[in-house]
Amino acid sequence: MAKDDLELARAVTLRPIGAIAEGLGLAAADLEPYGAHKAKVRLEALERRGAAPDGTLVLVTAMTPTPAGEGKSLTAIGLGDALRRLGRRAVIALREPSLGPCFGTKGGATGGGRAQVAPMEDINLHFTGDFHAITAAHNLLAALVDNHLFHGNRLGLDARRIAWTRVLDVNDRALRSVVLGLGGPADGVPRQSGFEITAASELMAILCLARDLPDLRARVARVIVGERADGTPVTAGDLRAAGAVAVLLRDALRPNLVQTLEGTPAFVHGGPFGNIAHGCNSLVATRLALKLGEVVVTEAGFATELGAEKFFDIKCRVGGLRPAAAVVVATVRALKMHGGVARAELGAENVAAVAAGLQNLAKHVENVRHFGVPPVVALNHFSGDTEAEVAAVLEACRALEVPARLSRVWERGGAGGEELAHAVLDAAGGGAAGFRPLYPEDLPLLGKLEAIATTLYGAAGVRVEPAAGAELARLEAAGLGRLPVCVAKTQSSLSDDAKKLGRPRGFTVTVHRVRLAAGAGFVVAYTGDVLTMPGLPRTPAAEAMDLDAQGRIVGLF
Repeated sequence: MAKDDLELARAVTLRPIGAIAEGLGLAAADLEPYGAHKAKVRLEALERRGAAPDGTLVLVTAMTPTPAGEGKSLTAIGLGDALRRLGRRAVIALREPSLGPCFGTKGGATGGGRAQVAPMEDINLHFTGDFHAITAAHNLLAALVDNHLFHGNRLGLDARRIAWTRVLDVNDRALRSVVLGLGGPADGVPRQSGFEITAASELMAILCLARDLPDLRARVARVIVGERADGTPVTAGDLRAAGAVAVLLRDALRPNLVQTLEGTPAFVHGGPFGNIAHGCNSLVATRLALKLGEVVVTEAGFATELGAEKFFDIKCRVGGLRPAAAVVVATVRALKMHGGVARAELGAENVAAVAAGLQNLAKHVENVRHFGVPPVVALNHFSGDTEAEVAAVLEACRALEVPARLSRVWERGGAGGEELAHAVLDAAGGGAAGFRPLYPEDLPLLGKLEAIATTLYGAAGVRVEPAAGAELARLEAAGLGRLPVCVAKTQSSLSDDAKKLGRPRGFTVTVHRVRLAAGAGFVVAYTGDVLTMPGLPRTPAAEAMDLDAQGRIVGLF
């Protein structure tokens, strides 16, 4: 019987985290160990290396995801292991998993098979407490807002215009809309509010974009918690809350160091969702990896039009990063789903459906090229893939003039990704000179939205509902038009309609709400029916989890 991911991870004897750090050139004084196999790295380690040259940065992204799975994190981990097998000093930089998807539908996010980061139970669950710190800091700010209302409201906050909700790192649809302050005068000021998932918190975005602690505190101070009756904003700085929030986030800003099953160093830090936030691991982790590694493999949430776009247009712009290549992960199974095959029928060979689904992959290859970054396709191999189906994908990639390699890292670990690693090194060999964001900073906010939708989604245009249009105009008038745009959109389609598979054309993207994330430094545009507090499915993954007689976790995958 084949071992599951958890059994494979437990069968490996991990190296002490101090040895992993030493191999990177980090000293024991740079570490704050959390047990034997994970540690935080003090920010001084990055400060001391500020003038050191950067390694080569490679992004792993994907085609439009499906319930069949694509394996983006798996591919990033396996690619890092493969590069290390080729003698390159490789470092991996990934996001932390959210508990919501772990206990809901998606499951864990530490890779799989022989391409995993470890200790996988720790990383998928409480890890070093970063998500808990963000949850506590976010809710402290919410409590300070309500306390301010209760004690006289000297800042004149309009209780109907408070934008700062509360957060929880669990999928709980019953908390999307709540009424606070019921019970009597001693219980606060009654008002309507709600909960979002922690990964959607603006503090998560701030943690992942801050360059250091002073920058983090300054960004927290700019967070808008609500408005006065005249529409003027009230910030966390106005509430004198920025210091306390920064205190709770101090340790969380330090990157987490772990390892793969093959001993490749991995920074796993920060976790904004790619469909409702900017979908990238922390800037401090990526910058530290670039100072310590020869090649850094990172990933961004979901597909090219979501996580990759935000990586290129937001994170790279803020951090001065310049990626040299991008891997687009695809699977035969996902291509068949985009070609019209039901999930229950994916096991049967269907070359025609693969060919139809290749329109989706072609669009994502095109999207990467819009940023001046050379793409490489990684075809993540499943045991049920037939030779004819694989051949159809590779032939289509040749027609697109994009290098494509079969990746078998789930089955073989780094050894199954060496061909992919060679292709990535070849693609990145020209450096990052060609990289460019999709739009210039001085393009108006609506123009940025239209550029993203028409160029990357393939939309015919953008329809902005009146309230959203008024907010865009207000932000432009306030001198905020140079900010990047972070689009909240379904991950299941290139369009804003999750049911439109393949490569939809002729559609219009509808923007129904716009919000300024002043601390994060971008404008969020909400499209479709994206929810910032997901719900659990009919059969949550939590139902399969338990402890065995020895107290070990079972059913996490």
